[in-house]
Amino acid sequence: MTDPQTPRADGPQVWVDADACPGVIKDILFRAAERAHVHVTLVANQWLRTPPSLYVRALQVSGGFDVADSEIVARVQPGDLVVTQDIPLAARVLERGGIAVNPRGERYTADTMAERLSMRNFMEELRGAGVQTGGPPTFHARDRQAFANQLDRWLAQRTPR
Repeated sequence: MTDPQTPRADGPQVWVDADACPGVIKDILFRAAERAHVHVTLVANQWLRTPPSLYVRALQVSGGFDVADSEIVARVQPGDLVVTQDIPLAARVLERGGIAVNPRGERYTADTMAERLSMRNFMEELRGAGVQTGGPPTFHARDRQAFANQLDRWLAQRTPR
């Protein structure tokens, strides 16, 4: 695979905010990379194991607040797909012309971003005040299927640049 900093002639690629991405989602992406010959780059501040592939790469960045997010934003190009649960990262990706989807298959849009950011900030304030807000719901097979469906839609629409 080419270095993610190298200009690409083969069209949009997938960037994964990999620190919190479920393994089953990574597996779906690995299979799609081989099937569709699309480049998938996992970005994390830890070492990640990837299958041997011309299309899959792991990019380890230094630790620190939002370092992986900033790396993705710096490299994303219009039409690229970014897989993330991080709402502020998704907002930055949309601003750059990328497409953002979470591992549960929910696509982030400009129309819903203000509401999502507002809810995220509200929940953060509650946690900061000591209110127990609980964690995310359990990841189900229907979430995996919804993600696979979103990925398939993106793959079907992608065209070479």
